[in-house]
Amino acid sequence: MSETSAPALGGRRALPRNASNAAEDDLPTVELQGLTPRGFNLQDYLNVTNVHLFKERWDTNKVDHHTDKYENNHLIVRRGQSFFIQIDFNRPYDPRRDFFRVEYVIGRYPQENKGTYIPVPVVSQLQKGKWGAKVVMREDRSVRLSIQSSPECIVGKFRMYVAVWTPYGILRTSRNPETDTYILFNPWCEEDAVYLDDDKEREEYVLNDIGVIFYGDFNDIKTRSWSYGQFEDGILDACLYVMDRAEMDLSGRGNPIKVSRVGSAMVNAKDDEGVLVGSWDNIYAYGVPPSAWTGSVDILLEYQSTKNPVRYGQCWVFAGVFNTFLRCLGIPARVVTNYFSAHDNDANLQMDIFLEEDGNVNSKLTKDSVWNYHCWNEAWMKRSDLPVGFGGWQVVDSTPQENSDGMYRCGPASVQAIKHGHICFQFDAPFVFAEVNSDLIYITVKKDGTHVVENVDTTHIGKLIVTKEVGGDGIRDITDTYKFQEGQEEERLALETALMYGAKKSLNTEGIVKPRSDVDMDFEVEKAVLGRDFKLTITFQNNSPNRYTLSAYLSGNIVFYTGVSKTEFKKETFEVTLEPMSFKKQEVLIRAGEYMSQLLEQGFLHFFVTARVSETRDILAKQKSTVLAIPKLIIKVRGTRMVGSDMVVTVEFTNPLKETLRNVWIYLDGPGVTKPMRKMFRGNKEQPVSCKLQKMEENITSTTLAHSYPHQCRTTWQEPLAIFPSEGYSEWSYCLVFKKVYSFSHSISQSSGSSSAK
Repeated sequence: MSETSAPALGGRRALPRNASNAAEDDLPTVELQGLTPRGFNLQDYLNVTNVHLFKERWDTNKVDHHTDKYENNHLIVRRGQSFFIQIDFNRPYDPRRDFFRVEYVIGRYPQENKGTYIPVPVVSQLQKGKWGAKVVMREDRSVRLSIQSSPECIVGKFRMYVAVWTPYGILRTSRNPETDTYILFNPWCEEDAVYLDDDKEREEYVLNDIGVIFYGDFNDIKTRSWSYGQFEDGILDACLYVMDRAEMDLSGRGNPIKVSRVGSAMVNAKDDEGVLVGSWDNIYAYGVPPSAWTGSVDILLEYQSTKNPVRYGQCWVFAGVFNTFLRCLGIPARVVTNYFSAHDNDANLQMDIFLEEDGNVNSKLTKDSVWNYHCWNEAWMKRSDLPVGFGGWQVVDSTPQENSDGMYRCGPASVQAIKHGHICFQFDAPFVFAEVNSDLIYITVKKDGTHVVENVDTTHIGKLIVTKEVGGDGIRDITDTYKFQEGQEEERLALETALMYGAKKSLNTEGIVKPRSDVDMDFEVEKAVLGRDFKLTITFQNNSPNRYTLSAYLSGNIVFYTGVSKTEFKKETFEVTLEPMSFKKQEVLIRAGEYMSQLLEQGFLHFFVTARVSETRDILAKQKSTVLAIPKLIIKVRGTRMVGSDMVVTVEFTNPLKETLRNVWIYLDGPGVTKPMRKMFRGNKEQPVSCKLQKMEENITSTTLAHSYPHQCRTTWQEPLAIFPSEGYSEWSYCLVFKKVYSFSHSISQSSGSSSAK
């Protein structure tokens, strides 16, 4: 391709940045060289009359490339793997005198040396790892080509041209949007950096468009259904737009390391007007509460259509959207939940909890926090920038926590490097290591300014790390991929290695850690149900022949799931006398009225118990969180599970409160079946619980339901619904009918037709 018209900028031969997939300049249809003889007629030479891409979802191109699920009418292929096209000419093709090639162009300033202009020559034999086109069939005026792409090709939307050589220059086809071709990462190709050799894992981590995200408490794990929707209409373009918005250079978009790092920054809007605005203050004005989202589709499409960040998200929402971004582009990815996840603010690889001399927490000095749980992503890729052995799963986190190289992002950090404490390898490994394997250190601040280490808890952080199991919705424990078993020599060695590589700050401590106290303290929280009283039981154990007196303090707080306290709703002090070699239990009643008015969305009840032994001045400290049990949603489906047939979805739950619920929102999402939708039940005392099924059928069995965006599915039915308590409980259901319309018919399996609701 000729580049003679390239502008000289600032006295240098340079082109502007090529950082937008959407921006384009048409290539010239005729590039003549020198003077042409009189009577020269372009029609005397080989001319292209049509190009066929075999891009229907049942065609071999999409089936073989595992792209047949995309709701997209263009050709979508994966790099490093051959695909077929057919070119029709104005006369039969003669390879002895006719010469042509296929060209792929991306961006506005294409250059061959940067991979943004790709000339594909016709060759006799295709070679792995190189672009090439082989004629596999000649019939009359048509030629069928098998095109081999490079496994290092840029990922994005390419414009396609066919160029024919003449003695006097090049004849090129005109710009035709119908021949645009998407090229994605290829986990099925051994030469691709994202190659994954397990077929079941590829099915789960690339092709599965629904999933489960775990949250809650270590002792009370809860699940949240999430629709990734990476194949839904418009999502692929939205993901490419995210990289355009980041002004990511096109030449770097074939590198999964760079793509995942840019995605980590762009999914949050902290400093770059990215996809999601985070909010942890329980105020969600002018936006959607994080727990109301059921999937990524609405978020990404709204971001692309409005060009503004979407409000609001928290860690599991960031992780869900990021998972969609990665899987949509072809990078194997999964959502991971870490229970008791440390947020190391001062980068010393430990969590410092400062206590006053009376045992209370010094909130002014305590800057580190421990999240009850935190969700991030893992992406599978080769790490050619690291020593051998550190490829595979990489931590990438889009929740804005700490600044990394000037932006709020995290990763990719090698999970294998984190496990062995090799945190010197990029990117952001020290922060991730602290999240899963730092020590929790209780430090007493003396009145003279000195610090005394009271206790070191080596097992609290990173208590459990889980992800969804392959092929099911159960829990897969992956803690051992991040850390050795607590107490093993290898685990301490990994920590020492991390401290050697990390920037550990010296702590002004006095002497060594205090010897173990003769008195042990622990407490258990009874299962807490929303709206009910429950008990907290503290156990004191005296392991010595001495008699001790303790002054204990209990603090109950409403905390965000990030470990940050909103308000203290319970405080109680009491004295305990322990006889030699004895134990004593102290029960504390937590009344519903004490916490109900202070509750947060995704809030936890956090209890901190400290006790001081009067005779030895030892400080005992324990902290635990609990999640209030809330009603479970029950989803029932009635009707024939066939494309084109109506189905009724009933969503039920039991109201645990002794009061009527009003203004209840129901959010329902069915990936591949229906767009996300919502309905609010206002409630009044005049009308009992009912679902006017006939009216709902009239509203939502239209063909626009299945694939219309953004707001045609967001119905505003006004029939009232009330929830009445019956001895404190009531049950209600929401019935929904939806219809999927295709031009062909096949059955919908239970897995592909599943729905999630909130």
